[in-house]
Amino acid sequence: MANRARVVLYRSLGALLERLPEALNVAVARRVAAVAGRRNRARRDLRDNVRHALGASAATETDLVERFVSRAMASYGQYWAESAKLAAMSAETITERFVIADGLAYLEAARDAGLGVVVALPHVGSWEWGGAYLAQIGIPMTAVAEAIEPPALFEWFRRKRQDLGIRIEPLNSQAGTVLLDTLRAGGVVGLVCDRDIANNGVEVTFFNERVTLPAGPATLALRTGATLVAAACYAGPGRDHFAVITPPIAVERRGRLREDVTRITQVIATELEGLISRAPDQWHVLQARFDGS
Repeated sequence: MANRARVVLYRSLGALLERLPEALNVAVARRVAAVAGRRNRARRDLRDNVRHALGASAATETDLVERFVSRAMASYGQYWAESAKLAAMSAETITERFVIADGLAYLEAARDAGLGVVVALPHVGSWEWGGAYLAQIGIPMTAVAEAIEPPALFEWFRRKRQDLGIRIEPLNSQAGTVLLDTLRAGGVVGLVCDRDIANNGVEVTFFNERVTLPAGPATLALRTGATLVAAACYAGPGRDHFAVITPPIAVERRGRLREDVTRITQVIATELEGLISRAPDQWHVLQARFDGS
């Protein structure tokens, strides 16, 4: 009964948010998230993550860090409000309000050559906006999402993303096969990879700390010959959104597979640092990411 009530609650809230004016949704969500995030564990972890993203010099300014953390909490609320509203937007609205500021040519070149593309993403802004836009211009994306309980709730989220043109696969033992097939068919795979959710990644340096990041993007690119890029989708200016795609990352075998995966994942980590540093207040990782968090 509890699971059923949870599904009904999310579906009802989703339907309500789709119908309410977007400006109202966003304003309320930003305020609620900012207030709710003033005193809890998530804020402590977010503070440490933002402090790393700001860099050593800026991170010593406590007031500056706190301002960025408050903005990040509000931005997190905005992300959920806009994601809910996105499902009700027309294709014309999505294409009018989203632009790839740099790097679209890399995706087009891979498509024209019949190559797949692996897009390594951080939890910045709203990657769903980017996926919806790519679907509208004929470059649909497949993504992997962590399964949530109950299964009916995951399926509801999955259908909402599929309505936007984003294919969602659950993070399970079959996901790897689906992604390999997608890339070998010349498709695009988007992987959010600034957290090691499965706790089986490779160790790299990330914002001057040793952490683990998922091996998936590098492994998939090595196994398929797909083009590998990093990208982030940012909120703003105003109600619009934009994306930045990095130049392709060199993918080649030099030694043992594990060594090559680690080397390439380190390059991905460096590219993610640059993308996150563009907007630390839009980095929505509310879990401990570094030692000592």
